[in-house]
Amino acid sequence: MTYDYADLNEITLAFATTIHKSQGSEYRVVILPMFMQHFMILSRNLIYTGLTRARELAILVGDKKAIGLAIQQDKDQDRYTLLANRLRC
Repeated sequence: MTYDYADLNEITLAFATTIHKSQGSEYRVVILPMFMQHFMILSRNLIYTGLTRARELAILVGDKKAIGLAIQQDKDQDRYTLLANRLRC
C-alpha cells in the first residue's frame, strides 16, 4: 500500500507475534488471521488462546471454512516427550 506524505499521521506502529509467543500476555487488540494455507495448525485451542489474549477487541479475519475447520478440531495431539519416564528417575 502506498501512502501520501500528508497521510503519515494516520499510521501508527504495530507489532505482530505468534499465538505461542503471546501465551501469558495480554494485548488491547488481537487480530487473528485464519486461512486454509496453514490448515494443519488450525485448532480450537489455538483460536481460544488467541482470542483470550485480547483485552478489549478481538477480530477474526479470513476464510469461513478455515474458522469452521479450526473450531471442529478439538482433539489435543499426543505429545511424545517421555516426560513421565524422566520424572520417575
